[in-house]
Amino acid sequence: MPIPLAFLVAILIALQAILAQAQDAQPFPQPDSIKGLQVQMVDDAIKLGVRHGAINFALNGMFSTEDQPDAAKWESGGRTYYFSTRYLANIDRQVKTLSDAGLVVYLILLAMPTGDPSIDALVIHPAALKDRSYTVAASNVQTEEGRAWLRAASEFLAERYSGHQTPHGRVWGWIIGNEVNSHHMWHYRGPSSLQELVDDYEKIVRISWESLRKSSQHARVYLSLDHHWTQAHTPEAPTKSVPGKDLIDAFAKLSRDRGDFDWHLAYHPYHSNLFRVDLWADPQAPLQVDAPKITFRNLQYLCQSMQRPELLYNGQPRSIILSEQGFHSKQTPTSEQQQAAAYAYAWEKCQRLPMIDAFIYHRHVDHSQEGGLRLGLWRNVAGSIADPESPKPIYDLFLKAGSPQWSGAADLLLPITGLDSWDQVIQ
Repeated sequence: MPIPLAFLVAILIALQAILAQAQDAQPFPQPDSIKGLQVQMVDDAIKLGVRHGAINFALNGMFSTEDQPDAAKWESGGRTYYFSTRYLANIDRQVKTLSDAGLVVYLILLAMPTGDPSIDALVIHPAALKDRSYTVAASNVQTEEGRAWLRAASEFLAERYSGHQTPHGRVWGWIIGNEVNSHHMWHYRGPSSLQELVDDYEKIVRISWESLRKSSQHARVYLSLDHHWTQAHTPEAPTKSVPGKDLIDAFAKLSRDRGDFDWHLAYHPYHSNLFRVDLWADPQAPLQVDAPKITFRNLQYLCQSMQRPELLYNGQPRSIILSEQGFHSKQTPTSEQQQAAAYAYAWEKCQRLPMIDAFIYHRHVDHSQEGGLRLGLWRNVAGSIADPESPKPIYDLFLKAGSPQWSGAADLLLPITGLDSWDQVIQ
């Protein structure tokens, strides 16, 4: 007796649904270069030979309701949630173009205030709702509704960008928050002790990781820290910031107590003074493992510290990426050459530290609202936020990084650093 066509179609649809929800088993990619960029101009990034691309993602931007025409439906925990495909369409374009070009793409997941009380109460940490002086906040894991929404959003994003099928492009790295150890500035949670901060952050990261593991076996979640290592950004106000090392150690202990998982580290080794570029002479980054700050000058000690037994996972060190750092230049030829020399020094340092898996430069284009810093590979149009005008000397050097032309270009900058050889970057 022949099998009815309708029955076969139903089976096919069911199999497709199962396949769509299957956990993707592809291994984490191993590109041939650590060269990375926080991308603003996709075509230019591809031209530059970038292998790692980071994109900011505002979690609040994806919030939607059932009555919105662009709402995507998602079921989680027995409840229905809606997410904005209009916001996601812009992310789709960036992710797909970069991942189709072979880049390892990282999304930096940020909770940002909207001014809409109903959205902010769900997405933003309750302690942050009383203060509007910040741009990035901690996610809300204090309420059941906040945790449920974050889990649903994380599951939706993981399936969309890291699942078995990724028609919108593939994301491999999920960076959770921004510079969390300086939480008053970049992960606002109100005044917090170290334990309060870590308790919430571990929940946020774990929710992200659990959601990701439903879709991918090997995509990664990363903690985000700035360059303050054994000294906090505000030592006189310990409820506003904590040393990065203290946060890492407390996070590792808490995650072990709750059931260890494979989290990794996204670090920002800026110069201790963001307006200086003499990385090789950073006075607050002495060559010791307990330095107040870990910057490019003493970056080897971050790698050493992350090999401590209590920080290993299954006996192996966790991945380290440098997900945000740039070098300032004034609008003079001399200063722009010094900026290029700083990049040469940083690149050579990373080449000698095999634990560094990616070096993601910030910024692509100078930004007129970045507190006077001009970190870009490109100069911006005067008065614009980030419209490109012309490339700086660092642009050509960045283009050659990882190529046979690198040594000839980088060696010309050695005199600026005071070094006789790039081998001296590790002291």
